[in-house]
Amino acid sequence: MKITSAVFPVAGLGTRFLPVTKAGPKEMLAIVDKPLIQYVVEEAVQAGIKQLIFVTSSNKRSIENYFDSNFELEAHLVEKNKLEVLETVRNILPKDVQAIYIRQPQPLGLGDAVWRAKGIVGNQPFAVLLADDIVDSGSDSCLASMVEAYEQTQSSILGVENVPREETSKYGIVSLDNDSKVGDATRITGIVEKPKPEDAPSTLGAAGRYILTPRIFELLERIPKGVAGEIQLTDAIAELLKIEAVYAYPFKGRRYDCGTKIGFLEATIAYALKREDLKEPLMAYMRKIIS
Repeated sequence: MKITSAVFPVAGLGTRFLPVTKAGPKEMLAIVDKPLIQYVVEEAVQAGIKQLIFVTSSNKRSIENYFDSNFELEAHLVEKNKLEVLETVRNILPKDVQAIYIRQPQPLGLGDAVWRAKGIVGNQPFAVLLADDIVDSGSDSCLASMVEAYEQTQSSILGVENVPREETSKYGIVSLDNDSKVGDATRITGIVEKPKPEDAPSTLGAAGRYILTPRIFELLERIPKGVAGEIQLTDAIAELLKIEAVYAYPFKGRRYDCGTKIGFLEATIAYALKREDLKEPLMAYMRKIIS
């Protein structure tokens, strides 16, 4: 079965970026001249996703506006003959890609947000992408590689990376059966949500990219609240492990944790340096302030 739907849980309050997120979504903060959410959507589209499901909250209307048409702006750009800028505004989403928006009434965690997409996803495998995590994988998108891994395993896939042991309490940490591999994917034997460093079974953390079978929905419906009083996706995956195979895929590329201020700044500098129009003046400025 093809992976054609992706869920984007974007209902969070963005408290780590207050006060700016008091008036607007964290996902709309710009890395150079594109919002965080666009980088993640572009990764999904590159992987063949045709249905984008945004799980939002009451203060996230600007995300919906961003991916919609703005006829007044487009008419203004045509009038001013700013056709190159016009193309960037018009082509944010390809015409064959559909955006759907559903509400998460209360901030009950990632698991609850994913569960709310059940009626749209139906009985199909689907992807989950967290907008906090931008992955620079060069010409191949991280999710595209995970889709290939799914086609080999026909099982749920978690994107993982090695994290510092002192930071395991920020991640869902997996343990693996290294004798059970399919291509670059390794079967997971256990997963723990945000363990203390001394309790972590490994340093492989789930890092914002998932492909899940629809069986996850029935598990999300019945698991109790976990860490922080929220419905944890990690807890449902732990239950999924008991009834079907789940694999870890160590994705290639650099992940920027844009849910933190330092990660956001690192991503801004890195993506600015990839731009031919910005690289040299930015490098000159950086040399100046460092010296």
